[in-house]
Amino acid sequence: MKKLPIGIQTFSKIIEGNYVYIDKTREALDLIENYQYVFLSRPRRFGKSLFLDTLNEIFNGNKDLFKGLYIYDKYNFEKYPVIRIDWSGNFKTLESTQEIAKAILKRNQEILGIECKSKDIGICFGELIYESYKKYSKPVVILIDEYDKPILDNMDNLEMAKQNRDFLRGIYINIKSNDRYIRFAFLTGISKFSKASIFSGLNNLVDISLHKRFGNICGYTQDDLETSFKEYLKNTDKDKVKEWYNGYYYLKDKLYNPFDILQFIDNEFTFKNYWWESGNPSSLIDILKTRNYFIPEIENLIIDDLLLNTFDIEDLRLESLLFQAGYLTIEKMEEDPIIGGIIYHLRVPNKEVQISLNNLFHSYLTDKDISSIQKREVIMALYKGELETFKQS
Repeated sequence: MKKLPIGIQTFSKIIEGNYVYIDKTREALDLIENYQYVFLSRPRRFGKSLFLDTLNEIFNGNKDLFKGLYIYDKYNFEKYPVIRIDWSGNFKTLESTQEIAKAILKRNQEILGIECKSKDIGICFGELIYESYKKYSKPVVILIDEYDKPILDNMDNLEMAKQNRDFLRGIYINIKSNDRYIRFAFLTGISKFSKASIFSGLNNLVDISLHKRFGNICGYTQDDLETSFKEYLKNTDKDKVKEWYNGYYYLKDKLYNPFDILQFIDNEFTFKNYWWESGNPSSLIDILKTRNYFIPEIENLIIDDLLLNTFDIEDLRLESLLFQAGYLTIEKMEEDPIIGGIIYHLRVPNKEVQISLNNLFHSYLTDKDISSIQKREVIMALYKGELETFKQS
């Protein structure tokens, strides 16, 4: 059997190392042929970085890596200059964010053999686009992973979040002003900030996050589990696996978070909250406390298209936050029978997230020092919707 790509987000490593790879190159080809500026939102650890790295290899002309995949004999694999930005690090001060940005631009300058004349970070990014176009006589490809991380890492500190937002806007606006030199741009993130804030300079960006034909662009389908992972899961309770980890829905097929499935197999089929525990749920509690939210009934929420797809620092809606972060998913989409437009019915995607949210809301709503048995009774009351029992606990 092929190896499991646990923690690997590099396409070439997966292919050359004989790891399991779920072919997403049909969607990649569709994007390359039909779009120029693309944005994709998905929860953390859902495969965004791997998909972006797949695009990177396509635009670098590395055709041999794609033998046996959908795109191999359908694309010419012409090589383009690629500018790649992967946000990671400490963004708790504007100075640290600026230093990380400088390091990212320096690395791109070294790879492309170009030196910025300006010390200003935004201007340097614009120079990098134009000078790459001049040097290689080809339009540039821009790939930005986790474009919003410097903001999201500060959602419990509104002033710092706003500073990083304004700084990033000064960088990203150069994409629009250099349109004539750009072949393709692809940005990933968890949230989509409103066009009035960080996207004010990117009104030509197409958000494919809820385009049906790109619904499976990240994540594993049931068919993937029954084919590519068949041998790994042959002795497991398939219905229980589905109950725990399936259920994310972006208008095509119901999906599994890849991180959950890989961890589940690697941990000898133990049912645990892998995705939840891999993140930092305490940050969500901090946001809830800082902004003094009223926690609504989170099952069967109904939300309109505008609220679902935008994210504003000054007016952060809990429903939007929970959906874009992956704590809620779409149950169904329909036209509003009263005022028109699209409305979405939301729900908790699966058992893993349901149990984890119950734990989180318990931590948020009470500071009581109670035993594990009492805590379990409180959580079970939440899980069953027994609010009177919960109040008395």
